[in-house]
Amino acid sequence: MDLVEVLPQLHMFRFPIGQAYLWRDGTELTLIDAGDVNAAPAIEDAVRGLGLDPARITRIVITHGHRDHYGAAQELADRHGAQILAHRLDAPVIRGEVQIGDPELLDWERPLYAHGLTVPVAPPTRVDTELADGAVLPFGGGARVVHSPGHTPGSIGLHLPLHRVLFTGDCVAGAGRVMLGVFNIDREQAVASFRRLAALEAATVCFGHGDPLTMDAVAVMRASADRDSGFQIEHG
Repeated sequence: MDLVEVLPQLHMFRFPIGQAYLWRDGTELTLIDAGDVNAAPAIEDAVRGLGLDPARITRIVITHGHRDHYGAAQELADRHGAQILAHRLDAPVIRGEVQIGDPELLDWERPLYAHGLTVPVAPPTRVDTELADGAVLPFGGGARVVHSPGHTPGSIGLHLPLHRVLFTGDCVAGAGRVMLGVFNIDREQAVASFRRLAALEAATVCFGHGDPLTMDAVAVMRASADRDSGFQIEHG
């Protein structure tokens, strides 16, 4: 796992597949996603390497119900007393109560999807708080939940207006170029969510896959959302 500083108070954990983020308010810590089921020790070691205490992880916000994003959440929460939060539509998936739907795969996505299935299966994971669009969470000066369905029904973004930071989950990807995320259950809905996230005009954009966007983020997000919207209209 690689540890990458995005901002002085924000770090990214890069795993073999996907990534998670650590936000710091003083000594209080918030995780955005938690990697796969084997990621807990690496996350804890990285937090300690920053001179911080994993016991200060107060909350773990899950952007959506895929196992590479919530796999280690229960272990970390049980060990450090953190609360696990997720959108109400994906919470039953994370708890293991229902299966998530199959994505509408484009031809070029199929080999990537097969590779993604190598992520270890995650156990049923509790969700302490079910989130809804517009909820404000007490970190980063007020983190607003942005319901961003399409990748999954309960996908969310997190917007920190005070810091102009946006976490997109897998609605948007930054792998090579900024683009609509892959493996969407409802591609048209995902494109609409991409446009909504781009309209927030964040200066720092953090993706579920791919390097964070820190230069010309407003223009790049808008242009990318417009491009993918045009593709959807032409090919949808």
